[in-house]
Amino acid sequence: MWRPVLFMKTVFSFILLSLVVCAAPVAAKRAAMPVVTAAVETQEKGGDYVVLMHGIGRSPAAMRKMENDLRRRGYEVLNLGYDSRKYDLDTLAARMRPDVEAFAADKTRKLHFVGHSMGALVVRTYVQKYKPENIGRVVALGSPNGGSEVADFLNKIGIFEKVYGPAGQQLLTSYNVYKTFGKPFYEVGVIAGDRTIDPISSFLIPGDDDGKVSIASTHIAGEKDHIVLHANHATMPSNAAVVIETAHFIKYGFFKRDGVKKETREAHAEP
Repeated sequence: MWRPVLFMKTVFSFILLSLVVCAAPVAAKRAAMPVVTAAVETQEKGGDYVVLMHGIGRSPAAMRKMENDLRRRGYEVLNLGYDSRKYDLDTLAARMRPDVEAFAADKTRKLHFVGHSMGALVVRTYVQKYKPENIGRVVALGSPNGGSEVADFLNKIGIFEKVYGPAGQQLLTSYNVYKTFGKPFYEVGVIAGDRTIDPISSFLIPGDDDGKVSIASTHIAGEKDHIVLHANHATMPSNAAVVIETAHFIKYGFFKRDGVKKETREAHAEP
């Protein structure tokens, strides 16, 4: 029997899924803002460690501009790749442990983390589970700390798990993993975006969002600071303002605000 409502729902679901899977890499090429070339505060070689974790379905290339900026500021950076669609959060945290411990071997130097989207959830799982003795600060970029309404919708149509695997199931708003992190014992700063290049996903999300995650869902109980920038979810790690604010929080424990304009002015003032 012809069922137009069911047909339209199926078509809508596949369009949405294709946007989720394909839009991010395309958007990164078309909309990514370059990292500002500016006068920055650097620190001595042998500075603090920073581990970068990309989001689900992405690769270390998505964090490359942030990696380069942090290196330029004097940090030692590990831009870690991982099988985001193959394992759950606990397994991903366990699998990253040998790389992180080998990288951050000097315990007299602070170990900071920056995670984009699901990458921040992997980071929070890692820190909560293994409690590094030299833990520094954590920055979460567009992370669905309260779950994702888009994940909820795709899960209902039964294809989300096949595409995004075990960790994808832990992005649901109903999943109790968000109750297991507890209040952070470390300083965590959260950056949210309020721009979207995915109107279909934004239609499913209540309130302001970055095209994948609502601003409300980015909050973490016990966060040290929270800021909303004009950035979309897909290109957030390469957004100039996001890169500058991330570096500022790592160094000082709070966001700079208006960081792009200030660093640009400093660059133009250089003789």
